[in-house]
Amino acid sequence: MISIISITYNGLEDTLEMIQSLKANLRSGSYEIIIIDNGSRINEAEAVSLKYKDVITVRSEKNLGFAGGNNLGMPIAKGKYILLLNNDTEVKDDSVRFLSDFLDANPEYGAVSPKILYYSHPDTIQYGGYTSLSEITVRNKTIGMGEKDKGQCDSTAETAYAHGAAMMVRREIIDKIGMIPEMFFLYYEEYDWCESIKRAGMKIGYEPKCSVYHKESAAIGIDSPLKSFYMTRNRLLFSWRNRRGIVRLLSVCYQLMIVVPKEFMLHLAKGQRQQSVSILKGLFSFFGINNKMG
Repeated sequence: MISIISITYNGLEDTLEMIQSLKANLRSGSYEIIIIDNGSRINEAEAVSLKYKDVITVRSEKNLGFAGGNNLGMPIAKGKYILLLNNDTEVKDDSVRFLSDFLDANPEYGAVSPKILYYSHPDTIQYGGYTSLSEITVRNKTIGMGEKDKGQCDSTAETAYAHGAAMMVRREIIDKIGMIPEMFFLYYEEYDWCESIKRAGMKIGYEPKCSVYHKESAAIGIDSPLKSFYMTRNRLLFSWRNRRGIVRLLSVCYQLMIVVPKEFMLHLAKGQRQQSVSILKGLFSFFGINNKMG
């Protein structure tokens, strides 16, 4: 069995469309669908249950973030494999089975993501794998992003990271390294989790025989204060948790001395005072988390 976990947060219409796409197209194997209502204004878990009696729903009274929401679903999932799938995605065929086939055939891999295409431009790639995050700057590249899909990302491969919008993991990986680290809340949590998978001796895969179509929700906002806060804090947090020795020092210093001041001033120059304040709040939050961890 494959357990499909998806979070809904004030996104009932997208969630229902995602469920319908799964039910209309998944024909191979056994599946269960678990919907986590992550503190939506209305009870979306109840609304899903009324329409789809066989879908498992869990309601959280507050927003637990990407990590916390998915983690609510993992203990009740019965599948050998767990597919974390954004609620603003859809499938158009039965190709999800290729993800589990990949993990069956490659026991050295702990997680795998499909090719992800833009829902509004289905001939355009959003994700065809990731390059590694650089040691110091913590930057990387999404392979194929924005390119017309001409088969250039059609080879199964090892990749640096799975994509949070659609990633399948082995249940035993969760038993071994734990669930997604909830301290991130939003952004970088799947990168951190993938680093833990790799430290446990397993690889991350990319399987383009499976395609998922992503609506790319703009709920957070391209330049929102919320995004500024979490991107600032979580880049630093990722470096602190996943770099060692002099590399960790250099990475953190690079962000503190170059990235944070630059982005702070850029937002000020654009008149985006709230974003600038959020960058400072993210900075102080990072130091607060480190103090709590000792």
